[in-house]
Amino acid sequence: MAQVLDVIGRVIARYLERPVQGYEPFTFSDPVALRKSLEPGDVLLVEGNSHISRVIKYLTQSTWSHAALYVGPVEGANTQEGEPHVLIEAEIGQGVVSAPLSKYYPYHTRICRPIGLSLEDCRTVCSYAIERIGFDYDLRNIIDLMRYLIPLPVPQRWRRRMIALGSGTPTRLICSALIAQAFEAVRYPILPKITQLESEAARRDILEIRHSSLYAPRDFDISPYFKIVKPTLEEGFDYKRVDWVDLPAQSDQYVRISKPDCKTRQQRCAQLIPCSRRPGGRH
Repeated sequence: MAQVLDVIGRVIARYLERPVQGYEPFTFSDPVALRKSLEPGDVLLVEGNSHISRVIKYLTQSTWSHAALYVGPVEGANTQEGEPHVLIEAEIGQGVVSAPLSKYYPYHTRICRPIGLSLEDCRTVCSYAIERIGFDYDLRNIIDLMRYLIPLPVPQRWRRRMIALGSGTPTRLICSALIAQAFEAVRYPILPKITQLESEAARRDILEIRHSSLYAPRDFDISPYFKIVKPTLEEGFDYKRVDWVDLPAQSDQYVRISKPDCKTRQQRCAQLIPCSRRPGGRH
């Protein structure tokens, strides 16, 4: 019976992973900037273009349908062109695999970085994911996969439950669950349940880890414990050197600038504001 369910599950999976016609990302990733900005432990969110991606985005009311963990070069894993595999992900129909960053160059992506994660814990998170390469994608629970074939719309109160995909078998994972479990291994929070305990002296927030099957890609985006990293800004951005289609092209090459601190920006703005308009200025 288990083999029959696996066969049916793989048939459904093949349909769900087919690309949707007419997909075009709102913005593409800059391959060079993306590659330079990523660090081990970062979560890469992806706006996918498959049938299952479309439904996940609807159910979560989010842009993001897939998540992968950046771990740096995986030993012995390279493309035919020699590009190293640097991502660990759980792919429907494939299971837990490593992948090159170039796989997601054509897609809209976002980097989510855990803040304050120690070097030792970062290694643990990355090792946890790498050690699970070869685990199956969770196909055994056919009812879970069939949820994605239900015609839309879905009542809002059911959406979170519908993405709680998986039978809970330790060796069968989905993309968000894999990454959530990796961070759980070092007790790093994503979107924990918070209980407030108040006393006369102080108020304490007690955190409780959610079950990994309840996580969706967007949870890393909205988590208060992950920083959004934008490669364009990390590289240094000067809006004065943007080439606009309706203006003459810049004669010189793009010059990378350092990011001014807040005080410097305030000083620059103060120089441009007339004295009568500054706080405390003459009228």
